[in-house]
Amino acid sequence: MDLDQLLNKNQKAAATYLDSHLRIIAGAGSGKTRVVTYRIAYLIQNIGIDPQAILAITFTNKAANEMKERVNDIVGIQGSGTTICTIHSLCVRLLRQHINVLNYPSNFTIMDEDDQKALLKKLYTQFNIDAKVVSIKSMLHTISAYKSARVSPQRAIELAGQFAGELKKAKIYEEYEKYKENHFLLDFDDLLLKAVYILDHYPEILEKWQRKYQYIHVDEFQDVGEIEYHLVHLLSKYATVCVVGDPDQTIYGFRGADVHFILDFDKDFQPCQTIVLDQNYRSTGNILNVSNNLIRKNRNRLEKELYTKQTGGQEVIHYVAKSEEDEANWIANQIEDIVSKEEGTNYRDIAILYRANYLSRVIEQVLIKKGIDYRIFGGLKFFSRKEVKDALSYLRLICNEEDLAFERIINVPSRGIGKKTLENIQTIALHYQISLYEALTLHSDEIKLSGKSKKEVRILVEAVEKAKHSQLPLHEMFENLIVDVGYLDMLKNDLEDNRIDNIHELQRSIYDFQNRNEESATLENYLQDISLYTDNDSIDHGQYVSLMSIHMAKGLEFDHVFVLGLSEGIFPSYRSISEDGDDGLEEERRLAYVAFTRAKKQLYLSDSEGFSFVTDSPKISSRFIDEVGNEGIVHKGQRPRFKTSQFISQAPSKEEMIGNNNVDDWKVGDLVNHDVFGKGVVVKVNKTILDIAFELPVGLKSLMANHKALKRLSN
Repeated sequence: MDLDQLLNKNQKAAATYLDSHLRIIAGAGSGKTRVVTYRIAYLIQNIGIDPQAILAITFTNKAANEMKERVNDIVGIQGSGTTICTIHSLCVRLLRQHINVLNYPSNFTIMDEDDQKALLKKLYTQFNIDAKVVSIKSMLHTISAYKSARVSPQRAIELAGQFAGELKKAKIYEEYEKYKENHFLLDFDDLLLKAVYILDHYPEILEKWQRKYQYIHVDEFQDVGEIEYHLVHLLSKYATVCVVGDPDQTIYGFRGADVHFILDFDKDFQPCQTIVLDQNYRSTGNILNVSNNLIRKNRNRLEKELYTKQTGGQEVIHYVAKSEEDEANWIANQIEDIVSKEEGTNYRDIAILYRANYLSRVIEQVLIKKGIDYRIFGGLKFFSRKEVKDALSYLRLICNEEDLAFERIINVPSRGIGKKTLENIQTIALHYQISLYEALTLHSDEIKLSGKSKKEVRILVEAVEKAKHSQLPLHEMFENLIVDVGYLDMLKNDLEDNRIDNIHELQRSIYDFQNRNEESATLENYLQDISLYTDNDSIDHGQYVSLMSIHMAKGLEFDHVFVLGLSEGIFPSYRSISEDGDDGLEEERRLAYVAFTRAKKQLYLSDSEGFSFVTDSPKISSRFIDEVGNEGIVHKGQRPRFKTSQFISQAPSKEEMIGNNNVDDWKVGDLVNHDVFGKGVVVKVNKTILDIAFELPVGLKSLMANHKALKRLSN
């Protein structure tokens, strides 16, 4: 392994530095995964570190699998035993061994978001709560926020006080936690929180895990929140910690990510060396120039300047359209030109990115009209589709006799089990303190079933018991189960060809899992594996243009990238700026930086004129367009009527003001200052009435032209 040939100077330094804790600031496209992979290989091959003493934490299963494959390619069988996994998977490993100290069984069930929603719907019915008043989604967010802030249900009730709405949420939170505890369920927040709780409160367990790892690596460290940071800190007593990330790509503040953890890492982990990976292997010089100019405006960052040996390249194109439809048509026309003129380029090499999902509507309509194949990412995930969830519920019933799984599939396909019969089963289960499945099988005589229902239930139970004791490989057991319970026939009778294809794809997923994990290919491990799956793990390589939010695009790259909707108040988002001030603006700028650096060959930026119903004001180009500078970028399309800087500069000085409230020659484009509303620009003159667009959140106002509160500014 000749690292001088495999890595550049800084990459090699990062891969071989072992004298202290290490912070690797890895710019976009700088080969950070390559560096961490060779660092692990270096520890094993050159230093002789026991692979079982090495831990690498990633934030997606896709990244973990990629890193495992790369390590295996380099060191082969010698690297087996290295722990490379997501932080949730690490916590699951710990909990499977030690959760008994919290009076949980080791075969607890992990809930995904659909399971959480099913439980909340059950509780909403029980407490007669209207989902239109308190949405399921907002309740999930509230529960997660409570737990992340270490607020117990009892404390939440105290904090709610006399506020009826908050008290209702706190009560649901209490019942949600009770149900989970009674049924030994853990949601994603629990995986982290309970693992940390055990380490915090059981010194002997903490000591065991601290001595387990000598070298700890944490990828995407800019995305960690308080709980993840605390976990790493707990495990680091005897270990050398290497964190890898880019403060300029911290874009998950809404999920609890805090850029200060990577910025201040050298203060908490001492001694510490910092190595910067600033050579970019992805983008052209012009793309990097524009991106560097933008991110340089942020103050809360570690200084670095990405460079590339691919100097120059095609200029970045900024297009101002007359309307959103014009913007979408321009993008579609550019795509057609790219595919027709660039040999070897197809739709797969192109992505359209946007700040918010609603921005995809117009471009979708145009792509459909032009016959350009596309796919939206961030929509319904494979493992969230109904038929897939149904099939997985059957597997969970076999594995753990889980009640939520039972409730989902007991009447799918139809077995004549209605709401009243299910309530009878629940009553018996509660009386005997057993699972719903046990109530059905052990006390069937007490449940009033029709002749048809008895027959169908017998078929179900026989199929489940057969699968439980099957000696066949998992994918064959699954195939038999879906046939035996009648689920596949139901889909065939309903002519659900797409759903049948998804069932077959799920079987392929089980088969692939077996091949990857020959020694641990149990049903329990498979269910655990797919429960930790995320959106980013689902992206494939079909022939279509990819449409996605910028948050979804992180970690991906495309030859040609279009970033649409670059209008002030939309991107950067007015809501982010108004709620979080300078911090919000800096995160928006980081988001734009992430979007721009997804492009390998060419970057296209676009916005449109017109009126925005989001900001309730005329649209102007984003401040980010001004901030990227004029080098390596060309501006096309409609000439902007107003300068963005006129809307985002500081309040005017007295010297800037001319005339008085008797101005009688107002014209479109005049800059104004209002004593209450601040700076604005005249967009329409109607005799003695002016339509003026003010800075957000004021928006568009109709005002008397000769009012004393209004002053014209020098242009």
